[in-house]
Amino acid sequence: MVTNALYDATVAHVRRIDPPYAFAHRVYLWLVDLDAPPRPAWWLRPFARFDSRDHFAADDRAGIRVKLDAWLRERDVDLRGGRVVMLAGARVLGYAFNPITVYWCHDPDGRLACVVAEVHNTYGGRHAYLLHPDADDRSRADKEFYVSPFQRMDGEYRMRLPRPEALLDLTVALHREGATPLVATLRGVRRPVNPRWLARLVLARPLLPQRVSALIRRHGVALWLRKAAVAPRTPQNAGGQLHG
Repeated sequence: MVTNALYDATVAHVRRIDPPYAFAHRVYLWLVDLDAPPRPAWWLRPFARFDSRDHFAADDRAGIRVKLDAWLRERDVDLRGGRVVMLAGARVLGYAFNPITVYWCHDPDGRLACVVAEVHNTYGGRHAYLLHPDADDRSRADKEFYVSPFQRMDGEYRMRLPRPEALLDLTVALHREGATPLVATLRGVRRPVNPRWLARLVLARPLLPQRVSALIRRHGVALWLRKAAVAPRTPQNAGGQLHG
């Protein structure tokens, strides 16, 4: 698997309950080897920074790989130094917002040991799911984290998270009571990490994390205006900072 790549991608959400709602937006993401991250040209670094404060516990200044390994050890998973690649958006001009970050975690022989899906909401909460995909890259996890005020807390995520190659093709679907109220997809094409492609994507989608955060709020307002039912956010379901 190629590491340290860019993906020119489209994220799409389809809400299948009343009121129905759908959107799609162009984004770009990074696939990063956590032990050998890319080093862009100095003039592009303000648009391509990976800060450990943006992943897992914000107040833990250890590196992303160190924090991930500690989180996994608490769940009896030891990668023994195996490679980890991360799919995420970079910090742009000091700001980062990743609705989902995916880590593909390997053992020393290169076999996939597990996948971690780290989710952030716009309230500052963070939560991670430990996944053990089957041979078709599919996994399930009970919903444990408040993401949207317009989706209840019950249900099960069914995810298909194959390791990105030339194409990126991820799906997260929320299932509940025999129905699928929400489906999110992320599809893209791999691009090389070089100044030309990075500059091209930064210019085509400027201030991407700021824009993603603003768009989530805009879509929330649209659902509220359509009188979508609101699920209350409580301290128990809001999702605090991840520790460990």
